[in-house]
Amino acid sequence: MILLSLLLQITPVAPIEKGTGLPPPAADEAQVLAPIEAMFAGLTARDPAAILAQVRPDGSATVAIQRADGSRAIRRQSWADFAAGVKPGPERYVERLIGPAVEIDGDIAMVWAPYDFTVDGKVHHCGTDHFDLVRENARWRVLNVTWTQRSTGCEAR
Repeated sequence: MILLSLLLQITPVAPIEKGTGLPPPAADEAQVLAPIEAMFAGLTARDPAAILAQVRPDGSATVAIQRADGSRAIRRQSWADFAAGVKPGPERYVERLIGPAVEIDGDIAMVWAPYDFTVDGKVHHCGTDHFDLVRENARWRVLNVTWTQRSTGCEAR
């Protein structure tokens, strides 16, 4: 969480539909980002339960893959299936958001950001993450995440 917080550069963006035209207060953004940071910590720890603790079970994870040969694929998984794919291993996984944009309207929020995914400190792939979150009982939870994934063009970030 500390590493992600240090790397975050909150991009000031005009809200999609707000009367004041001001971005949400930084404290609100931090609350929205907290379950995402916790998911990333669970991924690094290879702890499926830690990931599942941050999501609504009725949501999903969808990836749009662009392979080096130019072929493309889209894969959708339930949160249970996504978490089941997180297995123990010796490699160290780290996902890092780069300058996330956070939008909040009442009890829904969206986070959009480029990301890097490293394995043992070396960039494995990159793309853009899009998180949909909902607030229930004063707690933000990830409903869905959709991301692009490619292994080329990542070094320039």
